[in-house]
Amino acid sequence: MFELIFVTGASGFLGSHVVSQLLEKGYRVRAAARGAKADHLKSSHARYGDRFEVVKITDISHDQFPEALVGVDAIIHLASPLPGRAEPKALLAAAVEGTLNVIVQGEKAGVKRFVVTSSIATVTNPQESYTDKDWNPITREFALTGGNPMATYAASKKFAELALWEWADRHPHVEVTTLNPPFFYGPFTPDFPVPDLSAISTDLQIYNLLFKDGVFSSKTRYIDVRDVAQAHVHALKSRPTAEVGRKRIILSSPTGWPFRQTVDFIAAQRPALKERLITATPQGLPFDVLPMDFGRVEEVLGMKTSDFHSTEQTTLDTVDALVEVESQWRSAGHPINTPPSFE
Repeated sequence: MFELIFVTGASGFLGSHVVSQLLEKGYRVRAAARGAKADHLKSSHARYGDRFEVVKITDISHDQFPEALVGVDAIIHLASPLPGRAEPKALLAAAVEGTLNVIVQGEKAGVKRFVVTSSIATVTNPQESYTDKDWNPITREFALTGGNPMATYAASKKFAELALWEWADRHPHVEVTTLNPPFFYGPFTPDFPVPDLSAISTDLQIYNLLFKDGVFSSKTRYIDVRDVAQAHVHALKSRPTAEVGRKRIILSSPTGWPFRQTVDFIAAQRPALKERLITATPQGLPFDVLPMDFGRVEEVLGMKTSDFHSTEQTTLDTVDALVEVESQWRSAGHPINTPPSFE
């Protein structure tokens, strides 16, 4: 019998890739989602038969769902509130309570392997040190009163991850892995519906480049969404904590370039888009590959730098996917306007 993986956030941009890769590798998946998203997941994955199930969970932070965890071999927890979707206090509480609710219920059900999506935002610090020992110095007070949605989001991820590791230290019989990526770009899975701009997630950063009055992101470090998904799947078979220590894995692409070069590359490779590309000049955008330990990724997850998508492939696949989605919007009569920035 194939292993059964319980996945929260399965209907999201990253979640759709995680589910796709799990099914491709022969796992069974029990996906958690809300309302109409759950209905779409069920219908779009019908071809997988009994290897794919959907359970409706309205409130991941407080609902009890023991029946959904029966027979589960591992949990991948991707669900997390997005910036700007709630008041700061509620956002912080939802992130922490959502993570602990899933993990605690899973452990009670006998699950001993957990993979949790965190963020590079929990690691970012003035020293530009990116190891599993580094933490963003942001405080709850600043997150609650600073008026910065992205700072609040960073704090929500930080305190959710801190709560998780405190719990893990009290439960050494379970295996916990967190994955901490930066913004991720890439195409959408065939089963992923893209009804509006909010659904394209951090691809908004690339979509902005396709508009003359678009806005450059202030961050150039990124990772391909397919590589983040691959890391989650690899983490299910990661080496034990007893051998490699706390499995807090910093992730980023081993390649990259400045946004000006991204725009020039799009113009050269997709000349039909040249006249619509962003005209602004990036200001003060630092560029370098994230100074992380790729050896650590290979040691724990078994992923080599050669397993990651190239910057060229990620850029073209993302642009092509966005243009295709845009054509669907246009056919449906939706106006095509300059998108907001994700930041």
